Amino acid sequence: MTLTDTELERYARHIVLREIGGAGQAKLRGSHVVVIGAGGIGSPAIQYLAAAGIGTLTLVDDDQVDLSNLQRQTIFGTQDIGTAKVNAAASAVARLNLAVQVRTIHQRIDAEQAADLLVSAHAVLDGSDNFATRLAIADAALANRVPLISAAVAEFEGQLGVFRGWESDKPCYRCFVGADPERAETSCAEQGVLGALTGVMGSLGALEAIRACYPFGEDSAGKLLLVDALALRFRTLSLPKDPGCPSCGAH
Repeated sequence: MTLTDTELERYARHIVLREIGGAGQAKLRGSHVVVIGAGGIGSPAIQYLAAAGIGTLTLVDDDQVDLSNLQRQTIFGTQDIGTAKVNAAASAVARLNLAVQVRTIHQRIDAEQAADLLVSAHAVLDGSDNFATRLAIADAALANRVPLISAAVAEFEGQLGVFRGWESDKPCYRCFVGADPERAETSCAEQGVLGALTGVMGSLGALEAIRACYPFGEDSAGKLLLVDALALRFRTLSLPKDPGCPSCGAH
């Protein structure tokens, strides 16, 4: 797959990286990443994935832009208030990189829809705000053998994990969180969230989605990154595979 002169100039800073080069950039152009949630985490992730030249982005969100979103969801502006987030995000991608094909799904995804959604994906980045959606996406990612990048933020803390549970030595998302979709949840409207931290976690999520499409450096699967913005501390934990996990234990 040959890069055009325009692409060579646009992605020059990627291409000069020994770990990516022209072959890697061409692979990104042929990649499809699904982003679940166009909110605080999805906002920077969508921008960096588009800027990186990911060929196809599928954006999933059932919400509309609200004034209170603008403190952290920097892909939107005041003029977008009242617009479906996926549509406003798609417009932002078009302004950034017309070569990226964007598919929008303006609804909340359930388990049945998630299975179909990931059939052609090379990676899925989940920044959704509810546990039921996260489980549905995680199960679909496992079933379709699509790398799952899961990112979350609350108050001053963030976490990021990469899951490929079909591999014999890698955990799935349920190895990490269990299987109870009815666990109590608190929204960021109740807890609060530091806007800049969502930018950090969304950018890291985009980095891992890019790595999933064209591997470079150390493999992140089976690790959990914890970010403490109050102490400016980053910790990485190893996540073991649960041999009794009903989802991936048989793999």
